[in-house]
Amino acid sequence: MAVQEMREFNRFYTNLIGALDYGKHLYTPYTLTESRVLYELAHAPRTDAADLRAELSLDAGYLSRLLTKFERDGLVGRAPSEEDARRQRITLTSRGRETAELLDERSREAVGTLLDRVEPGRRPELADAMRTVRDILGTDRSKAAGRRGAAVLREPAPGELGWIVQRHGAVYAAEYGFNTEFEGLVARIVADFAQNHDPRLERVWVAELDGIPVGSIMCVRDDEPGIRGDDGGPVTARLRLLLVEPEARGHGLGERLIGAVVDFARSAGYEELTLWTNDILSAARALYQRAGFTLVAEQQHHSYGADLIGQDWHLLLKEGAATRQKGTPQ
Repeated sequence: MAVQEMREFNRFYTNLIGALDYGKHLYTPYTLTESRVLYELAHAPRTDAADLRAELSLDAGYLSRLLTKFERDGLVGRAPSEEDARRQRITLTSRGRETAELLDERSREAVGTLLDRVEPGRRPELADAMRTVRDILGTDRSKAAGRRGAAVLREPAPGELGWIVQRHGAVYAAEYGFNTEFEGLVARIVADFAQNHDPRLERVWVAELDGIPVGSIMCVRDDEPGIRGDDGGPVTARLRLLLVEPEARGHGLGERLIGAVVDFARSAGYEELTLWTNDILSAARALYQRAGFTLVAEQQHHSYGADLIGQDWHLLLKEGAATRQKGTPQ
């Protein structure tokens, strides 16, 4: 009975989303598989070909031909991995990122069109049902493979900016005893981003593991709008709101989130990247140091109901750029 129900659901859903319309996925020249590969590359800044093959369960030869096509179209670049020269690191070019963003936009529009057919009062029921299917099948698959699913870095979905505020307040209260003053600070940072940010120069990432948000980070401009570098580009970016849920630690998510900010800031043309933290956040400080940040200033302060030592860390992204020391919480 379960087999028949699942087969019927598969036929229904693949027809609903147009998965069988080969070569015309989202009205682009890319197939569903090609679109999914571009999505993974756009949301996982440091992806090896072997990682893609394992994550998407693709044949090695097929993936190689697909990447060759992308390279020929100017969408990706390939180079030896920094960790293992025997592996290939795949990165999107600017054209590839534009293509991935277009596909993502059209995918959101297509899902929005589907949801328009659902009564608003039944949408939470639909979301819960899909989450149940994903949790049951995903958990069983992970158990069979002896591992958890691969983490994905992506843009926040509607409502997840609020999740970032809530989880910062809860986690920092539980681990460091911070009071609601800290949650208020995070709320202001998130609200400022939501109301007034430049998507070319500022971005938020959510880390998702097994379909559940488990982390966050933000990159925002830290200069006045009129300030420009020698080449006319932006000068200083600020890393903010790094968080990894306790149960998701040990998977390298913190390093990946920081790496996403560094890569984005460098590609956006910033000269330097800065951040402010407190000395009690020892695990985060170790990640910043491994990413190349340097501690440039410390100052004692009493905030969030605790006596703390605030720290300014900086990372130069361009040779010859002058380090600007500015202590700004978070």
